[in-house]
Amino acid sequence: MMRRELPKAIRLTDAAASRVQEIMAAADEAYIGLRIGVKNAGCAGMSYTLDYATEQAPLDEVVEEKGIKILIEPKAILFLLGTEMDYQEGQMSSGFIFNNPNQLDACGCGESVTLKEAELPE
Repeated sequence: MMRRELPKAIRLTDAAASRVQEIMAAADEAYIGLRIGVKNAGCAGMSYTLDYATEQAPLDEVVEEKGIKILIEPKAILFLLGTEMDYQEGQMSSGFIFNNPNQLDACGCGESVTLKEAELPE
């Protein structure tokens, strides 16, 4: 029986990939990639975490996207499936934006979100 390949847990837009490459190039250390996760925080329940990855943990989900190695923490995978990470610059602010199909709600200040686990295809 042949298994269908699952889609990548996360995708980067060209703008996000470009910004991550700029940040990584300016870093003081050589990092292996970008670590993405979620944590309990804020009034809506969860927030996204971004950090430099210095090593790959045994259970990390690894996504290679547009020249960027993304390491996703195991507890975050089901919350991130199908997410697109973008980078937007505006007159008053700039930052990474997560377009996540598993997001149910967000707080008014934009600091936290309510996420549900993705429904996996059978």
